[in-house]
Amino acid sequence: MLVAVVSVKGSPGVTTFSVALAARWPAPARVLLVEAEPSGGDVATRFSLASTPGLVSLAAAARRSGDPATVWQHGQTLPGGLPVVTAPPDADRAQAALAALADPSTGTGILEAAAHAPDTVAIVDCDRIDTGSVAMPIVRSADGMILLTRAHADDLAHLARRLPAMGRWTSRPVMLLVGEGYSPVEVARELGVQPLGRIPDDPRGAAVLCGRPSVARPRRSGPARSALGQVAHKVATVLIAEQAPPPALRHQEPVQSQPMPVLRAVPGVFADLVSTNGLRLAPVPPQPTPENTSRGGQAS
Repeated sequence: MLVAVVSVKGSPGVTTFSVALAARWPAPARVLLVEAEPSGGDVATRFSLASTPGLVSLAAAARRSGDPATVWQHGQTLPGGLPVVTAPPDADRAQAALAALADPSTGTGILEAAAHAPDTVAIVDCDRIDTGSVAMPIVRSADGMILLTRAHADDLAHLARRLPAMGRWTSRPVMLLVGEGYSPVEVARELGVQPLGRIPDDPRGAAVLCGRPSVARPRRSGPARSALGQVAHKVATVLIAEQAPPPALRHQEPVQSQPMPVLRAVPGVFADLVSTNGLRLAPVPPQPTPENTSRGGQAS
């Protein structure tokens, strides 16, 4: 499974959450973190890793071989054992490596092949993304995309006009709010799509995942105990559950598409209906029935 983690504005903590998601992905999956930031990576610097192997050496190797095992050979190990393919901090070198991996002759195929091996997951940190990004081929080839955004007015204003296009980038796009700001209910009402949840402000958990464990208290020194790590684990379980259609819907005929205003969430059904932009449709409040309307009339 290939999962791309992205943002569209600012720095809402894409890299930190990507590390948390990879670290807290449920067993027995073999998980690899890939840093695919066009602006340059931070993981090697944060954790004092060597400059190579990494994304640059992987791009060079991909020109010679499409063997999925090659991807793992260009990873290093974070404290705790998580393998990671790091991007260079220099933006020009990072973009050149990503462009090489996006070459049709090699393409993102080597990443896809590695991610689609049995019991394997690749979490790809693409950071800030747009249609012209060299990381876009990775996003479009992903099995799922996690969009991180802060829940402030300016961040949401950028999303309002970009969601229709972003919803078509992958088959399973989801949105997570980061930190304080508008509530998921308010965001759903304004954007018309339902956030999967909110990533809490967790400085101590983020410190551990940024390579600064001394900032955290000893009893909360691991991702599993941090609020950030717990949210990441919940997101992972949702993505795993959504890999296959829910049993009740597997043998049903495809539902004819309908205009967005008449779509309704069905209580008790796991599968989400989605809006025309491909993201989760915000739940619609219960509609009044003749029975409860008459009761309301009597009460008044």
